[in-house]
Amino acid sequence: MPEGDQRPVTWDKSKLPSRHVSVGPERAPHRSYYYAMGLTADDITKPFVGVATCWNEAAPCNITLNRQAQAVKLGVKAGSGMPREFTTITVTDGIAMGHAGMKSSLVSRECIVDSVELTMRGHCYDALVGLAGCDKSLPGMMMAMVRLNVPSVFIYGGSILPGRFKGKDVTVQDVFEAVGQHSSGKMSDADLAELECGACPSGGSCGGQFTANTMACVSEAIGLALPGSSGPPAPYESRDAYCEASGRAVMNLLRLGLRPRDIVTRKALENAAVVVAATGGSTNAGLHLPAIAHECGIDFDLDDVCAVFKRTPYIADLKPGGRYVAKDMFDVGGVPVLMKALLDGGYLHGDCVTVTGKTIAENLAGVVFPTNQDVIRPTAAPLSPTGGVTGLKGNLAPQGAIVKVAGMKKEGLKFRGPARCFDSEEECFEAVDKRRYQEGDVLVIRYEGPRGGPGMREMLSTTSALYGQGMGDKVALITDGRFSGATRGFCVGHVGPEAAVGGPIGLLKDGDLIVLDAEAGTISVELSDAELASRRQTWQPRKTDFQSGALWKYAQQVGDACLGAVTHPGARAETHVYADI
Repeated sequence: MPEGDQRPVTWDKSKLPSRHVSVGPERAPHRSYYYAMGLTADDITKPFVGVATCWNEAAPCNITLNRQAQAVKLGVKAGSGMPREFTTITVTDGIAMGHAGMKSSLVSRECIVDSVELTMRGHCYDALVGLAGCDKSLPGMMMAMVRLNVPSVFIYGGSILPGRFKGKDVTVQDVFEAVGQHSSGKMSDADLAELECGACPSGGSCGGQFTANTMACVSEAIGLALPGSSGPPAPYESRDAYCEASGRAVMNLLRLGLRPRDIVTRKALENAAVVVAATGGSTNAGLHLPAIAHECGIDFDLDDVCAVFKRTPYIADLKPGGRYVAKDMFDVGGVPVLMKALLDGGYLHGDCVTVTGKTIAENLAGVVFPTNQDVIRPTAAPLSPTGGVTGLKGNLAPQGAIVKVAGMKKEGLKFRGPARCFDSEEECFEAVDKRRYQEGDVLVIRYEGPRGGPGMREMLSTTSALYGQGMGDKVALITDGRFSGATRGFCVGHVGPEAAVGGPIGLLKDGDLIVLDAEAGTISVELSDAELASRRQTWQPRKTDFQSGALWKYAQQVGDACLGAVTHPGARAETHVYADI
């Protein structure tokens, strides 16, 4: 819990943004609105703290955030602040998966950042507590915090409890893979119905080390969340205590004048990448960490992320590559235990400051690594000596690509096979569903990048169907789109440049021999430079079906995946920071 004087104080608003809506006779109209909502004159003298959630009824990931926001507000009030709750959108990947709805997922990250920024700017709030539950909402909230640079605390809504099926813990990943088992006659209608009804038994985000839990771990490692706050599952009442503490913590940050860009430094970003690699986390972190860095004006691209991955041991045995779910890691001490192992092994920068006002090393000083468990291993005895996620580069991906290798056998880290090219996820899924592919093929899904999709879809339905058919380790798949954190197997995403801008992946033809080597970090096609250049001469750009609306707008603005697929110039182009208005 954060330390600091929590007694009622009289605040000097002369340098706080909320002075523009609450101080002086010219702000009488503004104050009249606050009186209309039940605030008192004393309330209006306090700092206004935005309490932003991604609550909605789209999926279990977000359904508990409304309750948790009320606890945050109690903490803000206890710290002599005035909470102002608001919500933003979430597109939940589990619902959007496997159809055109997934094109909206990554786009929603930018919408979340922008909408939080606009709400904070428009109402002149002084600080921010952000609550998020589903994949893109976590980086979206953290990006908003560093963009605005007002004192901020992030809190995760918590993971779902594991489901049970035939005596085993299961997650939604098992349901996606069951679709492939069912299509190949390996699962009955009755078993599929039983599994789908029991896989997700509570509110909360997907239970494996998929994107939500990966970015929740990042929130602690990067210093924007209270230690231990990402661990308790969503239904646990202990989440409310962390939420209240987060409200108190943001008021302490206001007193200290400690802002997100004081916390999110180059070294903090490296800490975040270490935790992703050590947990075999989602490849989507390769997008989100550069995007967070971009909001701070820090150069930290996919190459930088992957360099950290390469020097980090994989020590947390979590699904989809491992055996355990997020609740299991919480039960043995959560992210603080993981970080303690990494700090003691020399893999973390312990001097990075956090929202407690203390450093990582100070926060972890009292943490004891438990030896009577095998969810998290010491760094001296890792699952593998390099991270569970790795980068690839070569003539097929000059800007790089990324693959999750957690759980893959050593002999499976190399693959050579003929390309089977598909110009959309739907084309590939149909071929997989009807078994129109061969063992040894490299399935290529292109024109699904940030611009070409538009929106850089995830491909969990296709990869899960392959696993369900028993072919997950017998074929490879590459794409300029993305993969879910639940994807496993030799599935390479973020191939750049993307096909829509004439990248090499768009020049491939059926039968071209593709060579993947996760140990060497290479991805290539056995074609000469001259042949690729010749094909590029005849390549023609394509129009998408989205020629108006949000997806069209996104396609015009978005940049390369290796830089985070961002849509604006970032902090380096700033002439002012919101916090200083």
